[in-house]
Amino acid sequence: MEAVYPKALALLQKAASPQGFLASVQPVTNYHRVWARDGVICGLAALVSGDTHLIVAFRNTLTTLAQHQHSLGTIPSNVAIIEDGTEAVSYGGLAGRVDATTWFVIGVTQYALLTGDHAFFHENKQSVEKALQVMEYWEFNHRHLMYIPLSGNWADEYITDGYVLYDQLLRIWALRGVHACSPNAQYASKINAITHQVLHNFTPGTHGEHYHERAYQEWTWQGYLPCALNPAGYKNRFDAFAHALFLLLDLGSPELQTALLTYMKEQAHALPMQLLPAFWPPVTEEESDWQLLHSNCKYEFRNYPFEFHNGGSWPMVNGFYGMVLAQRGDLAAAKALQSALDAANAREDFAFYENFNSQTEAPNGVSWCTWSAAASVLVHHYIHSSTRLFVADSL
Repeated sequence: MEAVYPKALALLQKAASPQGFLASVQPVTNYHRVWARDGVICGLAALVSGDTHLIVAFRNTLTTLAQHQHSLGTIPSNVAIIEDGTEAVSYGGLAGRVDATTWFVIGVTQYALLTGDHAFFHENKQSVEKALQVMEYWEFNHRHLMYIPLSGNWADEYITDGYVLYDQLLRIWALRGVHACSPNAQYASKINAITHQVLHNFTPGTHGEHYHERAYQEWTWQGYLPCALNPAGYKNRFDAFAHALFLLLDLGSPELQTALLTYMKEQAHALPMQLLPAFWPPVTEEESDWQLLHSNCKYEFRNYPFEFHNGGSWPMVNGFYGMVLAQRGDLAAAKALQSALDAANAREDFAFYENFNSQTEAPNGVSWCTWSAAASVLVHHYIHSSTRLFVADSL
């Protein structure tokens, strides 16, 4: 769908406020704000597009976030711009949002590396270092993996907590970017330490001491990596975003990567929209996790089976999957994914919905979501141009 790309760019242009990218142009209170993770993902799309206006909006997004960094190093989950010019800052609701801080570091480093504006990195280096420091505190046990509270990342109404794979991968990406901007032996050592723990504790067939030896020995390989580990054991559900990041960062053996990609292709092809679900399989009422899922909402329950985080399909998540396919040179699969992604974003006159029921294909959430548009932009350029985000090989 060639028409989707210009529509996606137009939506990003419309959402580019003087303070940075808004999560949606819809006048919905919680979305008409500069969000860290949404804003950075939109910014990544801006960088690969080469659009000067969008790149300026990305810079403004990062500046807004840095200006409101907490004294302890935490980056805001979002900053609301009030009509009278004042700003309201949130670091999370019932729980802090850990990934806001990692996405910020990714954003600063990707901006510097892709634009060549290394002065911007150095202007923000103190903010970056404070962000890295608070990540050290979030380890708690000083064993290199951050401990994430329930609702502590983008899947804020789902059941993941503890050593969540997605968050560890974002931290590796963030540190790789910092090391590229400002090479340092300590950064290199930390990248290697986190990478070792991720591979040792989340991939099959590793030997030696694990974080949770009993749980690791009881974990059954089902073709994908577990989404999280906590003191009670592994949460053995497929996390599409984490898998896309794992492959984007080129982690694991070639054999493991092939196995994961095979599972992802099969899972997407098994669903009507040909898009990956955010998490799989869905949590159902018969399971012990259902009560935790059903209770984990502040206002209204949205995680019905096959919807929202509970098995729903998100264009944004599939955008990262499409980038992986193109990065690996599987252009046929990447173009098929692009077609499915763009078809979803084109629904209801290019409404760019937040997510879809993966069984009925019904749209859910807010329309005109900018990170849904960003997904189409990212996949388009990964297929049709040589521009790539900086991911770096393992050190």
